[in-house]
Amino acid sequence: MTHISETPLTSQLSREESIDKIRAGLRSGQQQMANWQGGPLAVSAVPGAGKSTGMAAAAAITIAREQLHARRQLIVVTFTRAAAANIKDKIGKNLKELGLPKAGFMVQTLHGLALNIASRYPELSGLNLDTATLITPTQNNRIIRACVEQWISANPGRYQRLLQGNQFDGEETERLRRQSVLRTEVLPNLATTVIKEAKSSGQLPEDLEKLSRQTPNEYDILAIAADLYKNYQDLLQLRDLIDYDDMILAALRVLENESACRSLQNQIFAVFEDEAQDSSPLQTKLLEILATQPASPDNFSAKNLVRVGDPNQAINSTFTPADPIYFRQFCAELSEQKRLVEMDQAGRSAPIIIKAANFVLDWVNRSKLAGTEKPFQFQTIKPVPLGDPQANPEPENLGLEIHTPRDIYDTVQLIAERTIDLCEKDPDCSAAVLVRENKQGEWLASEIKRSYQEKLRVYEVSQEERRSHVPLEMLALLQFLERPHSPDFLKAALRVLVNRKLIDSQDLDALASMPEEFLYPGPLETPQKKSVIKARWLCCSLLRSRMELPIYNLIPFLALSLKYNQSELATADKLAERIAQQTAGEKSLTSTIMALSEIVSAEKFEPVETENMESLYTKKGQLTIITMHKAKGLDWDYVFLPFLHAQTIPGSLRVLPAANFLGEFTLAEVARAQIRSALHGETIPDIREAWEKAGYLKTAEEFRLLYVAMTRGKRLLWISAEQKAPFTWNKPQNMQQQNPCLVVPELKKQFPQAVETLPRTVVLGF
Repeated sequence: MTHISETPLTSQLSREESIDKIRAGLRSGQQQMANWQGGPLAVSAVPGAGKSTGMAAAAAITIAREQLHARRQLIVVTFTRAAAANIKDKIGKNLKELGLPKAGFMVQTLHGLALNIASRYPELSGLNLDTATLITPTQNNRIIRACVEQWISANPGRYQRLLQGNQFDGEETERLRRQSVLRTEVLPNLATTVIKEAKSSGQLPEDLEKLSRQTPNEYDILAIAADLYKNYQDLLQLRDLIDYDDMILAALRVLENESACRSLQNQIFAVFEDEAQDSSPLQTKLLEILATQPASPDNFSAKNLVRVGDPNQAINSTFTPADPIYFRQFCAELSEQKRLVEMDQAGRSAPIIIKAANFVLDWVNRSKLAGTEKPFQFQTIKPVPLGDPQANPEPENLGLEIHTPRDIYDTVQLIAERTIDLCEKDPDCSAAVLVRENKQGEWLASEIKRSYQEKLRVYEVSQEERRSHVPLEMLALLQFLERPHSPDFLKAALRVLVNRKLIDSQDLDALASMPEEFLYPGPLETPQKKSVIKARWLCCSLLRSRMELPIYNLIPFLALSLKYNQSELATADKLAERIAQQTAGEKSLTSTIMALSEIVSAEKFEPVETENMESLYTKKGQLTIITMHKAKGLDWDYVFLPFLHAQTIPGSLRVLPAANFLGEFTLAEVARAQIRSALHGETIPDIREAWEKAGYLKTAEEFRLLYVAMTRGKRLLWISAEQKAPFTWNKPQNMQQQNPCLVVPELKKQFPQAVETLPRTVVLGF
């Protein structure tokens, strides 16, 4: 085995001095990470604590101390490629300071690590990576749709029970509408939710079937879920497809082989994991096995595993399998062994912003708004001590401002004029508006650009994200053009038109249930509403294009019809060119749809990038508009949090009116809550209790999301709860009185000096 060559005594002393220098530049919690010398370690880090800096220092010192090399490495696992690149760069800089080459470590995303293991042992992993195609199970994915159709065909009795719902008068139009809702919304959503939840936890369809017998109910929800899950697995195998969980499962199959497992463990000195609060049980199992030292496989203390995270920043658990309970349990277990490090000092934000975030954390926990759930683990953020290299910044003015604008138009003016003023004082500042949903950001960006185009540069992140939806939207419209009388394809096309704001939001199931009557109403039909007439006119216009245009011109025409921006049009042109190459020699609508379906399912199509998009998020001198979820891991000098209303944060679980014939709950959320209760070793709740539990989980996560958003600001945190705002942002002009998010009045009481009255110069509307 080759090691780093021995160095002269003077070089060793110089290296020790360099290690001491790196360690001296760290805070207390970071130093505890850097002092790690083996065994399991839990690191619970508050927002802005510098966990990546601490992890990079600990990694470099470990590499130097243990003389790690290509055959005995440190593995660092992150969840995004951007985070991986960031920490890799930091480790490299520390190694350079220690006079060492950039070797002895590997930084990968978790799925990249799993794929690496599976590809090294294809005969053990069972994956043929040369032919397998990667997919993500989404509600509109063709595999999910296919497994739903299979289930309907094989289970006519259960399907009829769902159609009947709470009550049914047998009316044909209503039956067709319910069929559309079940086949395009309810069952695909149930399948997507359950497959992700169960598979990432190592649960098989048979396990769900057993659970279903413990929780009998009128719809047999888990039994339906088990069937859908089994159909999905069968279709993946039949079509040589894999999903992200298959990567983890394949790597675990490799590790079941004693020889392969020992070989890999001998090559790995330790595993460092970032964002551990977002790990699933299977992912954690994979890392624990890799971190185990072969000499003591059954000794927990022989696991060289450092897991870094913050359970209070777990903001993905209500729409992904991530569950912060597992990292909390890991921290609790290691706390008893004196192996828990709490990084509670943060230099990112001004002290008053830290106080506001701490107050929200404490108040939410005491409020019991999340019922049986505990939204936060008690961990107070502390400012850094004097003399710290990353001192807390000075606040802008007070550093915290709480507004109550008359309506959302007042908010536009307040944010725009405040940002213009701040940028004039400091042209190198960064500013961002964090919104709860993309539609809020789209509206806000358009209004600010309309009135302040000359004075303020605005960058809306979701506009760039929408480009990745171009293949999906094109597929939906082309499928409609091929089969306009299909209720499924008509509904999918109408949904695209609604999302692009080309037609009004309306009951799409009612329109799609009888396509002929919608598209070609007879003289004796009931006159259509204006919104329906507009939708019909646009659909018929699209249908004419199939007859009047050559196949290769359809995608560019559809892109123009959807009023794509320049970047989206470039992406559509790239897509059309790619399909033309794939269908050379067979120019037909059917072959085009088949090629496009493959692109969408395989997720191999990248939108056109004009710049490094992520670098634009925190660009100086601009106002970035971004969702709270997307803002995690980023920070700005000035952060604006508008539209903080109770209906949004925490909001409540909603049953769409189209699906309320099943009852006041959704099958997907009930199934998710039941599966999680089983995984946690709890009594499996009935439908009512599961729905209540799902609501508590949502409430807890929404408050954690607000906490994350509040801790993005460095010098100013600007908050507003408008007196009037839309009930739905599909129609922002329809405003009504709104109650503020419950923490806003409490913040006003706690920080009365931060409450701002509405300036008299503000003009209602534009």
